[in-house]
Amino acid sequence: MSDVTTLASLAVPVGIGATLAMDGMVSLRTRIWGVATLDYRLVGRWLGHLAKGRFSHAAIASSARVRGEAVLGWAAHYLIGVAFAAGLIVIAGQQPSLLACLLTGLLTSAAPFLIVQPGMGRGVASSKAPQPSRARLNTLITHLSFGIGLYLALRIWTAVP
Repeated sequence: MSDVTTLASLAVPVGIGATLAMDGMVSLRTRIWGVATLDYRLVGRWLGHLAKGRFSHAAIASSARVRGEAVLGWAAHYLIGVAFAAGLIVIAGQQPSLLACLLTGLLTSAAPFLIVQPGMGRGVASSKAPQPSRARLNTLITHLSFGIGLYLALRIWTAVP
């Protein structure tokens, strides 16, 4: 088995597990506290326009729909989770500490802050959102839950024979 195959055999289930944990936490926070969540259909819309050469939008919700945007957005969400898991495993190994996983979660916040939010019309780190501080905090909490998910998924997956 090649190094790439070994990495993928761990990164895929761990990335999916961590992303599921993150989505579960978002769902819980939405149900309990009414926290607004990202619509991955709009991420798919943004990606669809990105493929046509358009990076930024005044407001992605007002932009033209893209065929298959919901599937594209959700697939990208989980593929990115797998990529982040692979990065953690490459850097920290198959048994990273909880701290390494939490730091990874925090570092992954750079993607929405610097790429997705500006591209979708929310500004760098949601600076154009109605409540930028709340939006930033939600992003950080969401990505910390991804970090916790990384830790748990790695522990579970590596314990399975």
